[in-house]
Amino acid sequence: MDHTNCPFNCQRSCHESSIRVPLAFSGPGFNGGGALRELISLIDLPPTLLDAAGIEVPDHMQGRSLMPLIGGNRMGVAWQQEVFVQISESEVGRAIRTRRWKYAVTAPSGDPIHDSRASDYVESYLYDLEADPYELNNLVDKQSHEEVRVHLREVLKQRMVTAGETAPTIHALPAQASGQLKVLKTEIYQ
Repeated sequence: MDHTNCPFNCQRSCHESSIRVPLAFSGPGFNGGGALRELISLIDLPPTLLDAAGIEVPDHMQGRSLMPLIGGNRMGVAWQQEVFVQISESEVGRAIRTRRWKYAVTAPSGDPIHDSRASDYVESYLYDLEADPYELNNLVDKQSHEEVRVHLREVLKQRMVTAGETAPTIHALPAQASGQLKVLKTEIYQ
């Protein structure tokens, strides 16, 4: 796979230190400074640059222009609630990151140099980024987080299909007792 042409966040790891990459724009349309708190993907950059240059974004192009978010008037702008990540070079993997959660899977038989995707994945990581911003406590096999895993597994599968992949099989890890850990129903979809 030619990783230079990867249409999504292609990284070596699903961890924040790999996928949270600082970005700064300068030029017409990007005056005034500021920071965006929305979840942004690399796939959003080409439409943003075309939009900033006054060039119509082709309908077939994936991603969304950030221009509606830039300039301070974000009212009424509906934005994506998750970012899809492709992991390559170190492993064949996929991840989904929401504001609160990060869920990642890997293909144990995938060759990261020769395989751009796989049909079978195994759960690898689940992090609560609100409670554990440094991703030190992997919750992927915790019984308390089963509903979060089920929800994010389906979101990840859908994003993989949207990206042009065949719906994969994702093998869940056996749930382990999790002591007093608990996830409220309202926290599952954050």
